[in-house]
Amino acid sequence: MGFGDELIHDRELFSCLSCYACSNLCPSDVDYPVFTQKVRNLASGEGEHGDCAHSGTLLSIMRLTSRSDIKQKRLDWLDGLHTSEKSEVLYFAGCAPYFEPVFEDIEVSPVNIARNSIKVLNALGIEPMVLPNERCCGHDLLWTGDVETFKKLAQFNAQMIKESGAKKIVFSCPEGYRTFKLDYPNYVDLGCDVQHVSELLAEKIGQNGVKFKEIKKKVTYQDPCRLGRHLGIYEPPREIIKAIPGIELVEMEHSGDESICCGTSVWTNCSSYSKQIREERLLEARATGADMLITACPKCQIHFKCAMVDKGAEKGPDIKMEVMDLVNLVANAMET
Repeated sequence: MGFGDELIHDRELFSCLSCYACSNLCPSDVDYPVFTQKVRNLASGEGEHGDCAHSGTLLSIMRLTSRSDIKQKRLDWLDGLHTSEKSEVLYFAGCAPYFEPVFEDIEVSPVNIARNSIKVLNALGIEPMVLPNERCCGHDLLWTGDVETFKKLAQFNAQMIKESGAKKIVFSCPEGYRTFKLDYPNYVDLGCDVQHVSELLAEKIGQNGVKFKEIKKKVTYQDPCRLGRHLGIYEPPREIIKAIPGIELVEMEHSGDESICCGTSVWTNCSSYSKQIREERLLEARATGADMLITACPKCQIHFKCAMVDKGAEKGPDIKMEVMDLVNLVANAMET
């Protein structure tokens, strides 16, 4: 057995967070996350996989959405929002409707983030399309080595988006955004632009008569790995936060491209080490004196709240801190 075989059959292969912190520091400019992704593809072909979190439920749902005959009922959350059957802007909700019931116990609502994204778009004069049969973007499957299923999802989504006539796709999930922007072009042609909601908001603040009420809070901001180190988007979320009257933004010791990951990537190998990373990051956030930790990624919020709730056998520090998604902050601050 050579080194390659050892690597493929090493279960720790699935512990890498693919957060790009190592590549940013590498003097030889090695792209470790892409290397890890390709080795996981080989490992997957040999029947290897990581230890699935949440009993494998989330990854199973993602695979189910790759079936051509699947019929979804996924738009009930749109009730009361202004959307259009034909618009140049498409909002990609991704797995939010499926994540919702899984994380109710830790009071995280991906659907609420999606609803507030549409509310904010409406306030900017945009009535986006939301596709009734869109599939998972495939991010987690690609990064766990299931490239074939990822390709199916990419093809289904690309076909639907082309048929919709959309010119721009907006995401509130950095993983979906990263997948469409960097990974889809290797397999499909979307024929339209993609943008994270924070970029759009930073462009549009002050336009369309949108005004913010005062919110007296000291906050700190978590740079999601996919939005930050993967895509280099650091300033737009900060510009939005600073535009809200009364808010004081304080930075953690590690921020920007030195930001610490939330501790788990693709619902695999969520171990005591992952929990320790989350706890250390929460302690760093609390050390700023902030009242609230702002995230721009549903998974960041899920993992931080999980660390505060789940003490398990190895009880860590008792950390209580309000965690809120950037879009929810903006929606709460908008004057109706």
